Amino acid sequence: MSPVQNSTRDLQILSNLVLNPSFSGFSNREAFAPEDGPQAVNLDSKIVSDLNVNELQTLKSLAIANHVIIRAFEPLQEIFVARGAFEQATFVSDGIHLERVRINRALGFLSEICDALEAGGCRATVIKSLDHWPDLGSDLDLYTDGDSDRLIEVMKSRFHATLEPRSWGDRLANKWNFSVRGLPELVEVHLQRLGQTGEQTAVTRSLSERSHLKTVGGYTFRVAAPEDRIVISTLQRMYRHFYIRLCDIADNSELLESGGVDFIYLHRLGSAAGIWEGISTYLTIVSEYVETFRGRGISLPALVIGTARFNTSQVSFRRDFLRVPILPHSLNLYANELKNLLLRGEIRSSFRLSLLPGLATAAAIEQKLTGSDKGIW
Repeated sequence: MSPVQNSTRDLQILSNLVLNPSFSGFSNREAFAPEDGPQAVNLDSKIVSDLNVNELQTLKSLAIANHVIIRAFEPLQEIFVARGAFEQATFVSDGIHLERVRINRALGFLSEICDALEAGGCRATVIKSLDHWPDLGSDLDLYTDGDSDRLIEVMKSRFHATLEPRSWGDRLANKWNFSVRGLPELVEVHLQRLGQTGEQTAVTRSLSERSHLKTVGGYTFRVAAPEDRIVISTLQRMYRHFYIRLCDIADNSELLESGGVDFIYLHRLGSAAGIWEGISTYLTIVSEYVETFRGRGISLPALVIGTARFNTSQVSFRRDFLRVPILPHSLNLYANELKNLLLRGEIRSSFRLSLLPGLATAAAIEQKLTGSDKGIW
């Protein structure tokens, strides 16, 4: 197994730091490859210990973009302390401290927001954001099956929140973004629907009921069940953004290895949503990428492996992320999703999804003309 196309040194360093479990107490190791993985990407520890502050700044930017700065910088700090590289160790320590301050502040706000929405009749489930723990995403994502007017009223009256302008994509997806004073992160609330165009209701019918309470950073939140987490992550990565962050690899590999995923239910849920092939492809990519840095992948059932459309050989690293090819692979996944909705007689959802190519074209034109596609997506 080899790294994805156009893999860089910085990506390989971060991937080793985040995905290789042998990094606990690794300071005396001479290389970053697991002992039982002779084909894993093997980085000489000197490559990392010789990084200067400017190079670390570049590595930090990549780690932040991929939501892995805590998971990557904690073992990195051990390296520099063990090597006596105190300037680098201080830089890394400062980065960890600043990120933890940001995360702690965000968690406090998130807890208050969830409690207020619950009290206001809009039970909120945290999606995506807490999947990255001990890291945190760049915004705070929630799902609620409550009423939009009530949602807006609670956010404005309780937090004096400002409702951000809604793009065409936001309106289709039934998504609302709020800016809260004192909170740098936007609060993004998905209401009753999921998917790029809000086409997914099969998933949301049981999302709130199957959610459970989880304590994170001293706060208790309602979070999605493991199977729903995988579905939501797949929708975001394989059907919306067409790129995968390193945090997605780490989050889902940990989830899969926890033994808490019911693959029979996941298959039933994914099939009902018309995205099972996207799920199986996504999980195959996760497993193969992990194998690159551990020497062994994640054990997946035949139900997953047998229906994957492509693997890491089709994935390339560009502009900070692992890019999934839109043509022909993502287009085929989109066509299957649309076909499934039509066959199930979900006319309104099918119509929403059919607008996606036009929105994508408009977004591309807007991006070229103005440098931003925010008015579209």
